[in-house]
Amino acid sequence: MLADNVVFISPVAFKPYVGKPITAAILRGVLRVFEDFRYIREIADANGRDHALVFETAIAGAPGVKITGCDFLHFDDDGLIDEFMVMVRPLSGATALSDAMGAQFGRIQQEAVELADQFAVAKGS
Repeated sequence: MLADNVVFISPVAFKPYVGKPITAAILRGVLRVFEDFRYIREIADANGRDHALVFETAIAGAPGVKITGCDFLHFDDDGLIDEFMVMVRPLSGATALSDAMGAQFGRIQQEAVELADQFAVAKGS
């Protein structure tokens, strides 16, 4: 589903993350941090290459904090996601998300290394 050269644009980091391994690892981390995640709306352009997916979620370890956000996805010519941008609100939710993901980042970096190895082996097969 992710292109090898996917660019992940975080709502809480200035610099984008480039590549399938780090993006997949970040998304794994998000799954550990989000609670009661659900998409509530999808908006798509006519050509099907751009999608906006509005979501609501809570953050593990941040009682009472609810987030509304949007995943903006762009698909390449092969139908793979080559840009994944996330925006969230309110600021208290973005701060809680930043703290929770920051606590995960050592694990995320290790998973990215492991995934890079797995993807390299899969390509060589």
